[in-house]
Amino acid sequence: MLNRTLVPDSMQVNDIKFIAPQQQQLDNGIKVYTINAGKQALVRIEFIFDNVNFDATKPLQAVAVNHLINNGTATLSAKDIADKVDYYGAFLQTEYGADQSSIKLYTLNKHLKSVLPILKSILDDSVFPQQEVDLFIQNQKQSLQVSLEKNDFLARKNFAHAIFGNSSYGSNISYADYDALQQQDLLTYYKAAYQPENCTLFVAGKFEQTEFELLNTVFGQQWNNKEVSIKNSFEFQASPKGDIFIERPDAIQSAIRMGALGIKRTHADFASFQVLNCLLGGYFGSRLMANIREDKGYTYGIGSAVVSMKDAGYFFIATEVGADVCGNTLTEIEKEIDRLKTDLVPDGELDLVRNYMLGSMLGSLENAFSHADKFKNIFFSGLDYGYYARYIETVKTIDANHLRELANQYLNTEDFVKVVVGKK
Repeated sequence: MLNRTLVPDSMQVNDIKFIAPQQQQLDNGIKVYTINAGKQALVRIEFIFDNVNFDATKPLQAVAVNHLINNGTATLSAKDIADKVDYYGAFLQTEYGADQSSIKLYTLNKHLKSVLPILKSILDDSVFPQQEVDLFIQNQKQSLQVSLEKNDFLARKNFAHAIFGNSSYGSNISYADYDALQQQDLLTYYKAAYQPENCTLFVAGKFEQTEFELLNTVFGQQWNNKEVSIKNSFEFQASPKGDIFIERPDAIQSAIRMGALGIKRTHADFASFQVLNCLLGGYFGSRLMANIREDKGYTYGIGSAVVSMKDAGYFFIATEVGADVCGNTLTEIEKEIDRLKTDLVPDGELDLVRNYMLGSMLGSLENAFSHADKFKNIFFSGLDYGYYARYIETVKTIDANHLRELANQYLNTEDFVKVVVGKK
């Protein structure tokens, strides 16, 4: 009989297997990376486009085009597109990111022949009807008005602008930017960005030669428009350290966001720094959670993260706390960072973090879609699967002395941008 008073033995994850994609190419040169896996006749096809031609005076072009791209073509209205896609039980999803924008198609294989021409029309013949542009502007301005009342939104917005300035990573968007959107500007950006020479395809699911040939017929042989574009590229100096305080006299809670420019995925220390971040604030059992939530009761949640983008990396800590304990929270955050810089992490705590990180990695590889997502992470960083092997080895072998060295090298709070919105 099972003795439930005994704690089960825990074991470290020893091996994590990744499914590498098959690389092919359409007739017009578009590279296709396919994770052919799974038993169900379901496929996700993701068209990813680098963001291009950034203009600081028109910072919303990329996000507006991505949002509106499936809202009307020369022959199909937004309703027509939605009805046709729904009829086949498919799903279209657009997604805007700091470096790339995408449009994803989820469909059953048996309907691929019917759905691909709809997507082809969207990518080749969108017209951005003026009424859809006007509605987008109206809705987004209303959304911005609501968001500007939220302390955490203001903290995130001002933090990004402080370290990234007027780049696409940190544009300080205002109502005027929405009012300045013009249909012709959106069409110009659409033609420059959403073209075969700026496209990479990632496919996941049941995708055999028959499906590839169908994809090639629609997009490799019939999609050939070319426009001149320049991929976005930014350079950033060291963070302009200092405090940004936005007074909200009636605030019950204050939002805190602090951090600085840092390293990105291509840096040799990135995996090691991820372990350090996990200890500090990267999971529910982290030191920041244990101190500021569990012990002090100042917040429902606090966390830290290491973010890697194409042209920059950064580290941040974020939380919302009672306005009356905001100052105390800032003090406790610095105490936890100082502890990492002076004291060695106990073996038991480090083992817990190792198990969490390796378990999270293994748990994130649950299907063909997630394997494709893992590949995209390294593809857009110019890395290969050796990155994951080094990551796993680092998590398994990093020691307390190295973590202390990293804390002293990268967690210098005197160089942080610190944003507080509410009452300090």
